[in-house]
Amino acid sequence: MTRVAAVDCGTNSIRLLVADADPETGELIELDRRMIIVRLGQGVDRTGRLAPEALERTFAACREYADAIKEYGAEKIRFVATSASRDASNRDEFVRGVLDILGVEPEVITGEQEAEFSFTGATKELTGRTDLEKPYLVVDIGGGSTEFVVGDGHVRAARSVDIGCVRLTERHAPSSPATPGQITAIRADIDAALDVVEESVPITGAHTLVGLAGSVTTVAGIALDLETYDSAAIHHARISLEQVQEITGALLNSTHDERAAIPVMHPGRVDVITAGALVLLTIMQRTGAREVVVSEHDILDGIAWSIA
Repeated sequence: MTRVAAVDCGTNSIRLLVADADPETGELIELDRRMIIVRLGQGVDRTGRLAPEALERTFAACREYADAIKEYGAEKIRFVATSASRDASNRDEFVRGVLDILGVEPEVITGEQEAEFSFTGATKELTGRTDLEKPYLVVDIGGGSTEFVVGDGHVRAARSVDIGCVRLTERHAPSSPATPGQITAIRADIDAALDVVEESVPITGAHTLVGLAGSVTTVAGIALDLETYDSAAIHHARISLEQVQEITGALLNSTHDERAAIPVMHPGRVDVITAGALVLLTIMQRTGAREVVVSEHDILDGIAWSIA
């Protein structure tokens, strides 16, 4: 067993996984998994720079994670940074801060690398299941971008496009409730991005849709009518197209306070969940998926396996 620490720093959140990994058996024993909403991508779509306050929020989370990594005695650390830090002109400032705190340099990976990590993390434990038909389409709806990966035991095709829930929210500033014009504008961006994805990824040819990240797990928690967020209940839940349609419609027609009152809603997702749910719904309608299999295991698990 190798004790590893994986950090995934996205546009909206920064997450940590400490686990014991055994490459020979394919076993990944989770010791600690946590998430902090830091909104690193605040304003990046508009300014092209990481905001000072966003950097400080992220560095504060890194300090907390450094303490946890030291406590567990992880032998190897890998820090992966995704969409927001790819786009920022001052990303060197971000890199220096992380290196000072954690002692490792963040790897600003490409969207395609991000997609491969997500696919590995989401599908490794699905191997051998007879109730889920291959190939899989793994969709990771992040804050700044969304990754699409088609594969069975390996990745066949992957593409990353800039339709994350934070980016779409900042770009279109939907009101609460959203107006028909705002919904139309957001969907137009999503549809245009899906046109780009279909140039290289056969998303309509996949048989099982696997959905990752906070927008998907939040929709699943609402569909399951959970009183509190329950990872075990959400992991591998199967949510129908009809449920996603109903929930997305309700979110689009809700006020900020109504969304905040939903039991499974993280406070950091209240203002971006409508765009995230709309991304999921549009993907399901475009691909013809009748359900989405929700996974709590994602890019973090893929990063952990890459270290092991």
